Amino acid sequence: MQFPGQGKPPLGIIYDSDFGNRIDDALALALLYGFDGKGQARVVSMSVTKSNLKAAAMCEVIGRFYGGAVSGAIFATGRTLPLGLATDGKMAEDTPMLTVPLERKNAAGAPVYNHGIHTLVDTAEVPALIRNAFTSQYDQNCAVVLAGPATNLASVLALPGVKDLIKAKVRHLVISGGAFPDGPPEFNMKQDIAAARKVLAEWPTPVFLAGHEVGEQILFPASSIEKDFAWSTDHPVVDAYRAYKAMPYDAPTWDMLAVLQAIKPGDGYFKLSEPGTVTVLDDGRTKFTAGPQGLHRHLILDPEQKERILKTVTELASARPVPRVPRFRQQQEQKKKQADPPKPAEAPKPQP
Repeated sequence: MQFPGQGKPPLGIIYDSDFGNRIDDALALALLYGFDGKGQARVVSMSVTKSNLKAAAMCEVIGRFYGGAVSGAIFATGRTLPLGLATDGKMAEDTPMLTVPLERKNAAGAPVYNHGIHTLVDTAEVPALIRNAFTSQYDQNCAVVLAGPATNLASVLALPGVKDLIKAKVRHLVISGGAFPDGPPEFNMKQDIAAARKVLAEWPTPVFLAGHEVGEQILFPASSIEKDFAWSTDHPVVDAYRAYKAMPYDAPTWDMLAVLQAIKPGDGYFKLSEPGTVTVLDDGRTKFTAGPQGLHRHLILDPEQKERILKTVTELASARPVPRVPRFRQQQEQKKKQADPPKPAEAPKPQP
């Protein structure tokens, strides 16, 4: 919720993913909360297309971790959001990156990571959650990241009046998906082809696509997991990374690059295709057709930017949580200082 008089906040991010299928899901959340901690973005909505309570629980665990579970910041815990969860039964299987961290116990036998998601009623209905997130933002002050199948966003588009709301509130949509220019069927697209087609055909703002081929060329290093995250002995992203595959391994950064483009589109991390239209074929392949009226562009990796991109994502993803006082409290303190300027020193009285 935003209130008059607080001033315009940083860019809000509405994040929808299939958390739990690939380790870049967890890395992307670490990056997103890294930007949040730097005051360069705000996480305003979180939802999951994987119909698994543990997927929603792990998202909440990571949100709590960055919101104060480690720092103990008195105000930071309020940054944990309701979690939207799809209920269509797709991709419902457990994966080690979910089960291992959630089942981890401390010396006393208690869970290392607490969360509040145990039954379906502990999650939110996704279309309403995302629509309400749009409503609460200043005009043109949020972006949407789709890091999974388009199922949830297609459901949002089916709501009455939501397209006009998106036009008013959203700068752009960034999709982690597709393969360009002529790649094979990509996982996120082929999981729900009908939904992908609906979103690409009806989404009313500019759309950037971070294709499979881009994330495969930039690998998140296992050495960063071992060294840069060592400031915490209990880190849910590290536990998920180690559980996903035998260490050491370097992970593709598909979803991380979508987050980076959503928050920093003008910083030159990527080259862009010319404008055009992306369509999804029957087998899940993506076809890009150039055209000046098209709203779609796909990312093109600039080899000269690879080192810069990797440096940015590793530094932000591994950053310590930054507890922050709510903006209204900060502004109250600033106003108080301005209202009560320090009194000038009194001139010495003349001696008789």
